[in-house]
Amino acid sequence: MQLADYTKEFKYNWKLSAPVMLGMLGHTFVSFVDNIMVGQLGTAELAAVSLGNSFMFIAMSLGIGFSTAITPLVAEADAAKNFALGKSTFKHGLFLCTVLGLLLFLLVFFAKPLMFLMKQPKEVVELALPYLDFVAVSLIPLIVFQGFKQFSDGLSMTKAPMYATLLGNVINVVLNYVFIFGKFGFPELGIVGAAYGTLVSRLIMVWYLWFLLKRNDKSKRVVTKIKIFVLDSKMLKKIINLGTPSALQMLFEVAIFTAAVWLSGLLGKNPQAANQIALNLGSMTFMVAMGLSVAAMIRVGNQKGLKAYFELRRIALSLFLMGIILATGFALIFFVFHDYLPMIYVDYSDAENLTDNMEVVSIASKLLIAAAIFQISDSIQVVVLGALRGLQDVKIPTILTFVSYWLVGFPISWFLGKETMYGSFGIWLGLLAGLTTASILLYLRFNYLTKRLILSNK
Repeated sequence: MQLADYTKEFKYNWKLSAPVMLGMLGHTFVSFVDNIMVGQLGTAELAAVSLGNSFMFIAMSLGIGFSTAITPLVAEADAAKNFALGKSTFKHGLFLCTVLGLLLFLLVFFAKPLMFLMKQPKEVVELALPYLDFVAVSLIPLIVFQGFKQFSDGLSMTKAPMYATLLGNVINVVLNYVFIFGKFGFPELGIVGAAYGTLVSRLIMVWYLWFLLKRNDKSKRVVTKIKIFVLDSKMLKKIINLGTPSALQMLFEVAIFTAAVWLSGLLGKNPQAANQIALNLGSMTFMVAMGLSVAAMIRVGNQKGLKAYFELRRIALSLFLMGIILATGFALIFFVFHDYLPMIYVDYSDAENLTDNMEVVSIASKLLIAAAIFQISDSIQVVVLGALRGLQDVKIPTILTFVSYWLVGFPISWFLGKETMYGSFGIWLGLLAGLTTASILLYLRFNYLTKRLILSNK
């Protein structure tokens, strides 16, 4: 096949994935603004948000990963014009997401005492605890929102979740400014104010997405008159069987980045704050790859429903190529500006904390070099994973992600991340090794499956 056979898909790939990217980037941009606001309070506060969010990220990875089971099932039903299957998938998926949101909230709330056993800086733990109390509640509307979002994505209606996310993000930024710094007569709540803003914005996101879907002719019949407690055990089992491995896949990746937060905490509050800066910047570029991953899940799911396996492979490869091109651009930006980007997060005019701030920027700038290197492997692994989910192949990829991140990546992070070795940079070398291994193994899996499907269809 010619290069043009792949590049001609770029326009539609972009049309489908751009709203997802913008929505996810908007969400990450709020985190970016949050970190800048909190960073003005001090490095201990920035490290506390990092520590608190490390617990949140683990819970979120399970919820968001599980909800991805809805998209390929809805996409397949949509391609086959099977309305009953699409509505059943949505209803059962929404029920399971709501239950899971409640369970994850309880898990995070009762896991707080673990902070005292993790040898994290004491002042950081004391600041993180009240922050986590409120932000944990926001898990419930967040996972419910994911149920609606994944359904909307499955119908190729990727703009509605984008609009809801952007609205929530604007509200979050405004409320954070008001509550963190005590503006317009409100009390100055510090980092707890950021948790209030997050909770309110996520509640509004759920309502607004439902409102948009209810107004659209394609989705109205599905999201209204839902008999949420009239359930089919077979459909519940189908979504659980597909969603559980997907949740574990995302957990294994997010957990190794969370482990990087904890390992950084063993080095001190400044390395932990620097890790948060590099992680926040890296997560922005990751959201672009996530947009392509969702597009891969939708388009592969559609082609699977049509049993067009040759087209399925060609379209998926076009998405992989797009991911590599975009990731290369981000890698160059990180490499060229690695000394300057971390400066955005700290207040150099704060004479009292100037030494700490300079150390944080110095460490974070080195971490961005590692982040630049793993841009391509990170993009490949997440887009290929989306394609595999579109194929509804989840069990083997779950094993591959576990091997990559926890048998390859984490031991390297733990060994090289010691103070006597390479410190924070060593931790990120482990992340690089895990992501690179995952990208290779997952692509080999996709290559094997699609070639087998094409041969079996001849």
